[in-house]
Amino acid sequence: MSVQSQKELNVKNQALDAAMLQIEKQFGKGSIMRLGDNPAKAQIPAISTGSLELDIALGVGGVPRGRVVEIYGPESSGKTTMTLHIIAEAQKTGGSVAFIDAEHALDPAYAARLGVKTEDMLVSQPDTGEEALEIVEALVRSGALDVIVIDSVAALVPKAEIDGDMGDSHMGLQARLMSQALRKLTGVIAKSNTCVIFINQIRMKIGVMFGSPETTTGGNALKFYSSVRLDIRRIETLKNGDDSIGSRVRVKVVKNKVAPPFKQAEFDIMYDAGISREGGVLDLAVKYDIINKAGTWYSYGEDRIGQGRENVRKYLRDNPSINKEIEAKIKKEAGLTDNTAVTEKPAEIAKAPSAKTETVSKPDAVKPAAVINAVTEAAVE
Repeated sequence: MSVQSQKELNVKNQALDAAMLQIEKQFGKGSIMRLGDNPAKAQIPAISTGSLELDIALGVGGVPRGRVVEIYGPESSGKTTMTLHIIAEAQKTGGSVAFIDAEHALDPAYAARLGVKTEDMLVSQPDTGEEALEIVEALVRSGALDVIVIDSVAALVPKAEIDGDMGDSHMGLQARLMSQALRKLTGVIAKSNTCVIFINQIRMKIGVMFGSPETTTGGNALKFYSSVRLDIRRIETLKNGDDSIGSRVRVKVVKNKVAPPFKQAEFDIMYDAGISREGGVLDLAVKYDIINKAGTWYSYGEDRIGQGRENVRKYLRDNPSINKEIEAKIKKEAGLTDNTAVTEKPAEIAKAPSAKTETVSKPDAVKPAAVINAVTEAAVE
């Protein structure tokens, strides 16, 4: 580099440093930085989904923290089951969780069978969409939550629709509500390192001649603000004789801002126990030649561990040390690093001042917190 070019570069660097100092003086320390000054920003912490195959497909070991995630699919495809597994995985590492049950359909007994500590889970059953999203905002701003699940977007009914009569037209109200809420929430979600998961339903568009007629509820805002979008479908019913014991599901990562998108994962959801982690470990171990399959027999190292997939799955469930050893080898083969450690919770995030700040002191403004407490106490009882 010539002397002239070096001088020009020095002048530019000095101007940049002066601009950064001015920005930090005006907006506070940390308002702008070089990414290399904070290596932690480059690593995206994640929470396991309970399915090793899906964790690998997501590229970071699970659903990312500090991001918005959308899970959608047909009825009875496993959407709520997956979110309950994510909640259970977060609790295993000491995380705090909340479930916003807008559908009023949460089954605490089923959640407990999946490993959720229901006595520690915050639950809210709001009456309106506005109330639900205000509760979410209050929880995110606290900086104390690791996972918040909203079940579901379709059940976030605007207050105007609830107050109106059956048959009244309320064009675009829910889409407007979601758009406004996500504009306010995304920045705070990133700062609080909270994973906010929206469960969504699908609808059919009328008059579509080409392409998929399916769409999701709540407008387009959630599609844009989501860092990860998962499409879950049931592809097979698992049977034991004539009895249905579970479902085989396929999950497509239709959007992924934290790793390469469009990957797929298939795994079993058992009706009595949720996602079969051992079944996923077995399928991946065969794929990576960690377990050898010859006909119907499966071998690990020099030992035959069973005949038939169901018997080997039970063997892995009864021998957790061997299952953990195989799982570690799979993660190494897949290049999956452990990003699932609980990060330090930030301090409570102050609400940005606005023209409506003075209304906080009114009784209605504190209603969401009261709803959380009341519903949580009822759920614990």
